[in-house]
Amino acid sequence: MRNIVVVDAPSNLGLRPPAPGTVPGCHKLAGALREQGIVRRLGALEGGVVVPPRYDRGDWQEGDGVFNAGAIASYTRRLADRIERHVRAGELPVVLGGDCSIQLGASLALRRIGRYGLVAVDASADFRHPGNSDRVGAAGGEELALATGRGQRDLTDLEGLRPYLRDEDIRLFGIRDQFEDERAELAALKIPVVTVGELRTWGADDLAQVTALSFETPELAGFWVHLDADVLDPSVMPAVDSPDPDGLLPDELLALLRPLVRSPHCVGLNVTIYDPDLDPDGTAGALLTDLVVDAFVP
Repeated sequence: MRNIVVVDAPSNLGLRPPAPGTVPGCHKLAGALREQGIVRRLGALEGGVVVPPRYDRGDWQEGDGVFNAGAIASYTRRLADRIERHVRAGELPVVLGGDCSIQLGASLALRRIGRYGLVAVDASADFRHPGNSDRVGAAGGEELALATGRGQRDLTDLEGLRPYLRDEDIRLFGIRDQFEDERAELAALKIPVVTVGELRTWGADDLAQVTALSFETPELAGFWVHLDADVLDPSVMPAVDSPDPDGLLPDELLALLRPLVRSPHCVGLNVTIYDPDLDPDGTAGALLTDLVVDAFVP
């Protein structure tokens, strides 16, 4: 059994402000899940905190590219250093975000080591880039595009390692069925996508097992799992910045996660987007903690 190591990555650099003069509250995710006892319940080692730069968009305006780009690039390198160390040591990092831009830290870390896949469990593909949108700006909605080399070079080519992920090494689960344009672009790129409706038709557990097996190839050294809390339906997870309807229910998400994170080829997991500011009684945070713990613990 590998040791699980919990690492905090409380960055909110990749999201737009929820209101003028405020900052996104997802930087409190790690603290909220720790308050639910996630480290003890996972039987995990303490991996500490990778402290992010201050959230400050300065005089950024629409059309200027990704805001906080310099801070995100710096943070990505430092988070990658921490993740790389644990993966090379044979440990399994569970990284508590933060917004989805923290996934760049995992992708860069693994790219330094070799070739790895990614399973993204997310309500949307986070694939916005200059080729499909004129509203590029928030890296938290663009991290998969950036990780595959689409977008500005100061984020896509850190350390000359562009791309961090290959299109063919990505699997997406939980995208809403109504996101037809996004799905069409991904299909053209031959990036496998399983929508909520398809997951229910084919069965989450079976799909997850097949997916884990698909990474057992000589070309790949393993895979990482990216979990965005907004994959859950707003009826059970309203505490996210974009609560799109018709999402997964807890039992469906758990059935999907278990075979993935328990695979010997899984090298880590990150959890993102849950915002404690939108969860005053802590119910959604408790649910998210339970799901992560139950995915790992028999």
